[in-house]
Amino acid sequence: MNPFQSIYELIGEDQIRLLTRYFYQEVAQNQALRKLYPEEDLAPAERRLFLFLLQVFGGPQTYSEERGHPRLRQRHFDWQIGPDMRDHWLNAMLTALDRLNPDQNAKELMAGYFIKVANHMINHG
Repeated sequence: MNPFQSIYELIGEDQIRLLTRYFYQEVAQNQALRKLYPEEDLAPAERRLFLFLLQVFGGPQTYSEERGHPRLRQRHFDWQIGPDMRDHWLNAMLTALDRLNPDQNAKELMAGYFIKVANHMINHG
């Protein structure tokens, strides 16, 4: 395996889509997370996350083409994200990652990214 492969190259678009689907299945079952989504249908949020992860992991830049620079922390500043909310989000994402079960190298890279981002998003408490 090439050590310089992107996560996108390692697991592909379909696996990133599946990870996103698994994550939103977790969101739907988690009251704390579900409250963050006023819309009944989670499909638009799922699509946004899919496009974001696709881009972040080395795939097409569709997210930026459609929505501009990710500005992740700024886009989420309207929500109070403390350690508890970070834990809900991170647990949902890591559960989705466990369900996906990519090869160990990809899994470690992805988990590391999600932990770093989850910690960065804390904006109160």
